[in-house]
Parts: sequence; structure tokens; C-alpha cells
Amino acid sequence: MTKKVLFVCLGNICRSPTAHAVMRHKTAAMPGFIEIESAGTSASHRGEKPDPRAVREGMQLGYQFSDIVSRPVQDADFSYYDLILAMDNDNLKQLQSRCPAQWQHKIQLFLQYHPQYPELQEVPDPYYGGSRGFALVFQMIEQGCDGLLRHLKQQDS
Repeated sequence: MTKKVLFVCLGNICRSPTAHAVMRHKTAAMPGFIEIESAGTSASHRGEKPDPRAVREGMQLGYQFSDIVSRPVQDADFSYYDLILAMDNDNLKQLQSRCPAQWQHKIQLFLQYHPQYPELQEVPDPYYGGSRGFALVFQMIEQGCDGLLRHLKQQDS
């Protein structure tokens, strides 16, 4: 059965589209295994492409962003997706406050799948920083996606 995963950050232009692109790349050889999307708790960047700094960093690592466009979290997402992964505690709280009680179990911190969790709980927002912040975010997200993929494969077996 296809797993449906939604990655969520604030504006859906840095962290969540990065996780979207990384996870899609890591599962490219597994058609039908996972459906991946990203969204933001804010609609302030609706319709925009990912931040050019994220795209530049990602392209150097072999990730593709061309079809990813910012969108806000929608009420239907809570029932549709199997996992809704927040990049930080603020977005986690936003999602929990909007989500109907029967779907609360789907909402988690993305970095709970990172090998350094619980020491690392949040993917820092690189938006106001330099390119070094984007490189750090990619490292964290790659490791988190590896852990998430292991978890999903274990669930599947």
C-alpha cells in the first residue's frame, strides 16, 4: 500500500520542499511505495517556487525541484496523508491546533526519524541566513529521510 507523506514548514519554500525533493530522490527506484508532498502552515508564499538558495544547494547534490510549488496546508490533508511531518515545534503546534482529533496521531516532528533525536528536534529555518544554513538543512534532512525510509520499510514488511 502506498504511504502518503506530507512535509510541512512555515512558508513551504525552504525546509519542506527540500524534504520533498530529497525523499522523492531516495525513493525514485520504488514506484508506488510512497506519495510525497509538501506544504506550509502559512499561505504567504502560495504558488511560489522553492527558495533559489535551496534549489542551488539541492541541484549540487542531485535533487530536482522543478515541479515543486508552495501551497498551504489544507483541511483535507489531515485525512488524506498517513504522516504529516513538521520541521519544527512551532509548525507542529500549528498543525495540532488545526487538526481534527481523529487525525492527531498522524502529526509528528520530522526529526524524530533523525539518528540524533531527541537531541535534535527541529530543522532550523535557513531563510534569513546564508548558504551555509541551507547546507546544514540538507544534511539534517538527508539523515532524517534515511531514518523515515527505514521506518516506512519496516512498517511495510
